[in-house]
Amino acid sequence: MAKTAKKPATKAAPKAAAKASARPAAKATAKAAPKATAKAAPKATAKAAPKATAKTAPKAKAKPARKPSIKLSMLRPSVNNMTVRVFARAAGLEPAETDAWGHTRSPEFLARNPAHLTPMIEDKGLPRGVLWESCAIMQYLANKHGLDKFYPKAPAKRAMVDSAMFYLIGTLYPYVARATYPALGFPQYAGEVGHSDAHPDKKSEAQKAAAAAIAEPLEVFHSFFRDGKPFIGGNNPSIADIRLAATLEFLAVIDYALPKWAQDYMAAIEKKLGKAYAEPAGDVRGYIAHMKAQAAA
Repeated sequence: MAKTAKKPATKAAPKAAAKASARPAAKATAKAAPKATAKAAPKATAKAAPKATAKTAPKAKAKPARKPSIKLSMLRPSVNNMTVRVFARAAGLEPAETDAWGHTRSPEFLARNPAHLTPMIEDKGLPRGVLWESCAIMQYLANKHGLDKFYPKAPAKRAMVDSAMFYLIGTLYPYVARATYPALGFPQYAGEVGHSDAHPDKKSEAQKAAAAAIAEPLEVFHSFFRDGKPFIGGNNPSIADIRLAATLEFLAVIDYALPKWAQDYMAAIEKKLGKAYAEPAGDVRGYIAHMKAQAAA
C-alpha cells in the first residue's frame, strides 16, 4: 500500500508545486482504500450467497421416483392373490400391481404364463422372467430379500412353515374351494363334482360334505402347527400364517361357523399386519358381500 501511494504523489508534485500538499493526499488515499475495500467485500458476499443457495437447494432435494422392481398380476377377489398382496405390503416390497381380471387367457398373458394362473410376479433374475403359485412367490421373495421374520432360515423352523403351507394346499384348500366356489361364482377345476354334469342335488351334497370336512384339517393347524403359539411362525406371522388367514376369508360366503380360536387368530394377524392385511382383505370381503347380496336378491 505504501508503494502504491508514493507513485501518484510524484506525478502530482510538479503541478501542485508543494510536497506538503501531496502527503496529506497520499494519507487520505491510503486510509480511504481499506475502508472502501472493507465495505464493498461484505456487500458482494451478502448478495452472492443467497443466489447460490437459492439455485442449488432445489437440485439437492430433488430425487428421482423409485420404480417398483417387481410387477404383480393379480385378481382382487381371490384369496390366493390376496396372500401375495398382503405379504408384499407387509414386507415393504411395494410391487406394481396389475388387475388381470379377464386377461389371463389373452395371447400376451399366455405367452409368459401358459398355466394362465394368478398371482404372477415378474422379476429380474427369474429363469423364465415370471413366477406363479402364491406360496412359491412368497418363498422366493423372502429368500431373495432376506425376510427371515416371515420365513425363518433355521431348517427345523422353516420345515414347519413349509409343511403347514403344503398341508393347506393339498388338504384344506381343496375342501374350501369345493365348499365356496359355487357361491363365489368361480369355475371349479376339472374332475370336481361342481365342474361335472352331475345332478344339482349331487353337486349340493358334495359342497356340503366339503364344508363338513373342513373342521378336521383346520383343527390340525390349531393343535399341531400353532401348538400354543400366537402364530405358526411363533410371535410373528409367517408366510404360512398369511396363507392360512387369507384362505379362511372365503368361508364367510357360506357363513361357515369358525371356531373361536380361528376368529381370534385371524383378528390377531390383521392387527399385527395392519393395513398390509386390511386393504387386500377389503377387496375379498367386498366381493363376498356382493355375491351374497346377489344370491339374496
